[in-house]
Amino acid sequence: MGGAEVLAWVLASDEPAARWIVHAQVLAGRRVDGVDHAQLAEDARAAMLADPATQALLERLPDWEVAAELGGHQSPAFVPNLLGLLADMGVAAGDDERVERVLDAMLRHQLADGRFASIAKSRVTPVAAWASLLCDTHAITEVLQRLGRGADPRVARALQTTIGDLAATAQGRSWPCLPDEVRGFRGPGRKGDFCPQATLEALRAWSYVPPDERPAEVHDAARVSLRAWRARADEQPYMFGHGYRFKIVKWPTTWYDVHGVLDTLGRYPALWRGAGADPADRRALAELVACLVAYNMAPAGTVTPQSCYRGFEEYSFGQKKRPSPFATARLHQVLRRLDDLADEAAEIDVAALGSSKGGSGTARPPRGAR
Repeated sequence: MGGAEVLAWVLASDEPAARWIVHAQVLAGRRVDGVDHAQLAEDARAAMLADPATQALLERLPDWEVAAELGGHQSPAFVPNLLGLLADMGVAAGDDERVERVLDAMLRHQLADGRFASIAKSRVTPVAAWASLLCDTHAITEVLQRLGRGADPRVARALQTTIGDLAATAQGRSWPCLPDEVRGFRGPGRKGDFCPQATLEALRAWSYVPPDERPAEVHDAARVSLRAWRARADEQPYMFGHGYRFKIVKWPTTWYDVHGVLDTLGRYPALWRGAGADPADRRALAELVACLVAYNMAPAGTVTPQSCYRGFEEYSFGQKKRPSPFATARLHQVLRRLDDLADEAAEIDVAALGSSKGGSGTARPPRGAR
């Protein structure tokens, strides 16, 4: 899953964020032939922070306390998503005052129930108000954890609130689509179903807590995400299928797809290894790994984006014409956590895997593989 040649190609690129990912995430802890990846990661991160491409993204950070027209929680302009992209590139706590201002503002707006709120207006809610769906508070809690605010008691309270929000859904105990208490507005998901996106966000937020300090319910909710994949031929949570669009990564990554599932569940190795692991969960993860590779990677291991959000055309992950060092590095980072499933994934015929409620599941060759 992490061939030396493709990693060498990324390291020879002019994208410091991609080089940082390889040194700090894919090759972390390795010292081969005198190569000090820790030092090289430091050098790449310094270059990333000075890179005009990073600075341009930092300039996009808006005032969190001014209502904006929200295009949806999947939008790259949704501030937690933009902060997540910057963190993917290597931006960390204390690196930039623009990030710190947003984090400070996020912490100032916690509702009485412990959820973090956002202010926005949309076609559905034209009057701006501070409110919170689970896909608000979970995403905010995740970036606060990720960018150095995990010790703040308000973050600890938000995390505990996620446990109180768990519900017995049709798929198992996990996070559903709950209404916000300010407006009573609820997202489009069916009341009895779990919300795949809110569940992944909560799991990512909890992934920054040491495993022995996580409630058992968190691991159980992770298993529900794998159940959704296994049961895809019989049921489909509203708006969250497992067909072609699920298997093709959309860049920059913001939403529920094969990358989102593996990027999240790869942080919970007890799902596939150890005495308590369920063989069905291990098989599901191996199938997802096989799909990520088959649908997104050329035989050489490079990734050419096949689906992109608008507004990132100047970034290698925002175009569809040539392999992207950043996208390649990110997917190898995700696969690195799941290295011990590589052999099982390689034996899986993705053409034989059905999609949601049927479908052939046949993979089209990724660009660059033809």
